[in-house]
Amino acid sequence: MAIFFFTDKSNDMRKIVLALAVSLEGFIEGPRGEFDWCFTDQDYGMAEFLKNTDAILYGRKSYELMMGMEGGNPFANIKGYVFSNTLKNTADGFELVSGDVMAKVGSLKAEEGKNIWLFGGASLTSSLMKEDLVDELWLSIHPILLGAGKPFVENLEKRTQLELLETKSYSTGLLSVRYKVIKKAE
Repeated sequence: MAIFFFTDKSNDMRKIVLALAVSLEGFIEGPRGEFDWCFTDQDYGMAEFLKNTDAILYGRKSYELMMGMEGGNPFANIKGYVFSNTLKNTADGFELVSGDVMAKVGSLKAEEGKNIWLFGGASLTSSLMKEDLVDELWLSIHPILLGAGKPFVENLEKRTQLELLETKSYSTGLLSVRYKVIKKAE
């Protein structure tokens, strides 16, 4: 049984961890925006991940999708940051960020604290990947081929090297894979 160590810090900055469910082709949602293919039958390491997380980054669409779910925000005990230039306000427990996204993310990384979960969406993820602000990828690869959908990252301008940190397989066929993002200076 693998144990996830999400608190390893090789420098003084907090880590941004992109943690999400993907299909085998790397889609985060199906062609009509559906995510009903994601397994919810067990924890899949999420409780341990959340123990080491004290902030969550959301794009506008991901925030609206999550807030529209039955039962509301399942992560109400974790500070949320919503990145949008169109929203005018957010629910309690969230800070709305507009304008200079990279400056805000840089300041969050420099603050004392635990890991920062990059919840999504694809546009915010792509922007942060392009700026080398994502430190780890934790992908829960579901054993399904969707045929079409939205990829978890788009339009990267360069290759991104990854170092495998950990894998774990589950009886359901789900494969959990954790990578370190190799930065330009490394």
